[in-house]
Amino acid sequence: MPFHKYAPYEPIGLADRTWPGRRLTEAPLWCSVDLRDGNQALIDPMDVARKREMFDLLVSIGFKEIEVGYPAASQDEYDFVRHLIETDAIPDDVVIQVLTPIRAEALERSVAAVRGARKAIVQYIIPTSTAQRRVVFRASREEMLAMALAGARQAVHLQETTPETEILLSFLPESFTQTEPDFALEVCNAVQEYCAPRTDRTLRITLPATVEAYPPHEFADRVEYMSRELAHRDRTILTVHPHNDRGSAVAATELALLAGADRVEGCLFGNGERTGNVCVPTLAMNLFSQGIDPMLDLHDLDGIRRVAEKCSQLPVSSRHPWVGEFVFTSFAGTHQDAIAKGLRAREEEDADAFWDVPYLPVDPRDIGGSYQALIRINTQSGKGGIAHLLRSTQGVVLPRRLQIDFAHVMQKLCEKQGGEVGADELWQTFVDRYVTPGTEVGRGAAAGGPETTFDLDRCPGDWRERAQHLLATLLTPATVRDLIVDRREGRAGHVAFCEVVQGTDTRALWGVGLHADEAEAVRGAVLATVRRARSEEPRTRNAPAASLKAPAP
Repeated sequence: MPFHKYAPYEPIGLADRTWPGRRLTEAPLWCSVDLRDGNQALIDPMDVARKREMFDLLVSIGFKEIEVGYPAASQDEYDFVRHLIETDAIPDDVVIQVLTPIRAEALERSVAAVRGARKAIVQYIIPTSTAQRRVVFRASREEMLAMALAGARQAVHLQETTPETEILLSFLPESFTQTEPDFALEVCNAVQEYCAPRTDRTLRITLPATVEAYPPHEFADRVEYMSRELAHRDRTILTVHPHNDRGSAVAATELALLAGADRVEGCLFGNGERTGNVCVPTLAMNLFSQGIDPMLDLHDLDGIRRVAEKCSQLPVSSRHPWVGEFVFTSFAGTHQDAIAKGLRAREEEDADAFWDVPYLPVDPRDIGGSYQALIRINTQSGKGGIAHLLRSTQGVVLPRRLQIDFAHVMQKLCEKQGGEVGADELWQTFVDRYVTPGTEVGRGAAAGGPETTFDLDRCPGDWRERAQHLLATLLTPATVRDLIVDRREGRAGHVAFCEVVQGTDTRALWGVGLHADEAEAVRGAVLATVRRARSEEPRTRNAPAASLKAPAP
């Protein structure tokens, strides 16, 4: 690895930083850049229909500021901005934003695109990094500063001569992360000092991590430095626009907010150039999970993901924070057991108690999920997860010893076929093993055996004693070790679990009965154990197999 080619970053050295001692208590102002930064990063950029669907989605989520294009770049970009204005698609509480280079003709084109909107942000940019000054512009710091001021003069002139639209100006020193901090401040303050006396509107400065160039704490230091030293800070909205080149965009953004940033530009699920922009839903959900109103409606996060995937034609990773297919799913047995117990405990708690379930930072139902997908079965799974899945999908609460027995069955099945076993296959395996085992035994024999005439309702004793009387007519020597009768949770009918041992054999056989009638559920459980015994050990048969048909569940 030729590491000697790369220079380490130079820390700003903010010894008296204050951000580490702060905590977030409210959401920032959000601005989606999906329709500009996100769109320009797509293999197949969005057409008007997909852009409009994305815009409507962003509005429905609750974004109050939405960057809708780069109208100076192409006719398509210009036309979409005009489409939104001319079709009256922009709600009164939503402000559109456009991005433009600081060149005079680009500024004019961008202002023309937003003319007629109630309010619009024109964000004008100039690269300030050492590399771009050297290889792109071949200009000195003084020359770049002059260009920034010329752009500011043009922007203010256009703001003053477009009375039909309230234009808000935002200055962005592109490649802020690779610009000397003192020069970034000098350029921003020069623009601020020019604009401030010429408008009574709010001033805006955006600090982009155009390329994420150093760790999150360094970004926070530089944001705090800018926030402290920025001219007219009391009337300035300070924005960060992080990218994810180092994989730290979310952390960098959260620390930047502690350091003084007021506003965040990002995309849904991290779309954007290279490794993407910061993921706004992740940031919002991080706040939500700490009891802070995220100021975005994410109650149907899966639905938002589906529309975003359709419009961008890019999949969201199965492990993407908060929204990925597997983010609330556990395959490991110890995790599954803890989740199942946590959910059961939650049912017994005060409804107003804080959410506190192992491995689940939020309640999946709050963002459109369900408990059914929490636990999925493969070779890593344990009895707790299997029991939870049967309870949540079928309303069947397994006794502990049956959990252990069935866990061994599922382990062997998963090892044999590989991969995951779904809820439907899990239930069918359970039915085949415990409800209708060995149904081929006695096929074709005459009906009318003793079990069909044995009246459990008139038999004395509790259910266990009655089950023992019925078992004695079918299988000897055999003993009912346990008999549990329960109602199915969330479903009509009863479930009976019968545990039987034969003679001196310590191995238990389990049978399960499902029926609307309690007595018939018990009958079914006893018959299932007998069928198990006869199918697994044919030599022990000592009663006719005539009518071991289980009651219809």
